[in-house]
Amino acid sequence: MLELYLIRHGQTDLSRENRFCGSIDPPLNAVGLQMAEAFGIAYANRSWDAIYSSPRTRTLQTANALAIRTGVAPIVADGLREISYGDWESLRHQDAQSRWPEQYAWWAVDTASRSTPNGETAFEVAARAARVLEQVRGGHAQGRVLLVSHKATIRILVCALLGIDVRGFRDRIGQPVAAVTRFNIKAGRPMLVQLGDISHLPADLRDIEGT
Repeated sequence: MLELYLIRHGQTDLSRENRFCGSIDPPLNAVGLQMAEAFGIAYANRSWDAIYSSPRTRTLQTANALAIRTGVAPIVADGLREISYGDWESLRHQDAQSRWPEQYAWWAVDTASRSTPNGETAFEVAARAARVLEQVRGGHAQGRVLLVSHKATIRILVCALLGIDVRGFRDRIGQPVAAVTRFNIKAGRPMLVQLGDISHLPADLRDIEGT
């Protein structure tokens, strides 16, 4: 059996303010660094066969909190990067809605198959993230593997692994900052056993501003 863990990076200044943040590359803020450390400490007592990470600074910082404690160097996987929000990067939702009301309304109807201006669709993200899953499952029929990624990308991967409509990723699946999701994959069949778990975080970091 393969134990597949997915963790969203810790808090950034943009996630705290619920801003569009996909292709831009903010680092973890002070709270995010505490979250990463808490994760690294809590999960260091497990044996890890591999750690895969999005190339963004915030995910690599989160991955490294575990890597330095286990000696397992992260493998950078471009397919795990966050969905690109194009022209809306760094904006709050209300800012984009105010500036481009018609485009925002059009996008909000179907955020999976429609993209923000010059951004990506969820289906495009699913295609590239699926290639990482194929690489992981091809190289690790059993053991324990961690994927360090982002809010939208993880929610899209959860849909893909469960075989449910990707169109539900934004409204049906939660993934707080630094939350852990786990699948057990046996005989090629993924079973969701943990979703959006933040029990490894100190109590004062479990209910904070942002998303």
